[in-house]
Amino acid sequence: MRLAGPLRIVALIVTAGLTWIVVSILLGGPGSGFPRIQQLFTSPENTATAEPRAKKFKCGLPQPCPEEHLAFRMVSGAANVIGPKICLEDKMLMSSVKDNVGRGLNIALVNGVSGELIQAKAFDMWAGDVNDLLKFIRPLHEGTLVFVASYDDPATKMNDETRKLFSELGSQNAKELAFRDSWVFVGAKGVRNKSPFEQHVKNSKHTNKYEGWPEALEMEGCIPRRTMAS
Repeated sequence: MRLAGPLRIVALIVTAGLTWIVVSILLGGPGSGFPRIQQLFTSPENTATAEPRAKKFKCGLPQPCPEEHLAFRMVSGAANVIGPKICLEDKMLMSSVKDNVGRGLNIALVNGVSGELIQAKAFDMWAGDVNDLLKFIRPLHEGTLVFVASYDDPATKMNDETRKLFSELGSQNAKELAFRDSWVFVGAKGVRNKSPFEQHVKNSKHTNKYEGWPEALEMEGCIPRRTMAS
């Protein structure tokens, strides 16, 4: 009976010790070697070691454009299945979602000073009337930016005047554009040099990515805004 008191004290000490160990493990105390409860319920993206997401800028560009420049991204149509896209300053000017693209040449006219869309229209270059295209690009004002993305066939209805007008806008490839070629181009009324924003892939059965069509083209960059004096 005399041992009951000391045994009770030992039992209390052992219980207290075990309780401290359990609490230390659950709370991740110093030297426990176990994660804290809060860490067990923290999502990976909230932790300091989470992989940072790559920041995207206007129109998905990997880098921001300089001051007084317009950010753009264009994608030509893929074969005759996926329509083209034209994005400017984070605004989609033409796309299948907007339901304003079509077979042929998809053209967006933009004010080179303000960056505002003037008009966007698709021209069927397989079965359409080339005069509709000529009426669209003949009366352009000085400094107007011209964004062009092909879809399916951009050239069958092209005539000499059409090719000349695109060349005067800065195109190097308009004169040789042919049946089912892929083409993206940004030019401007009144340019003195060839545009640096142009890509062209010939339709060739030896190199085509799709059966009967070359690969789709993607182009992005920064265009200097025009000034009122230029």
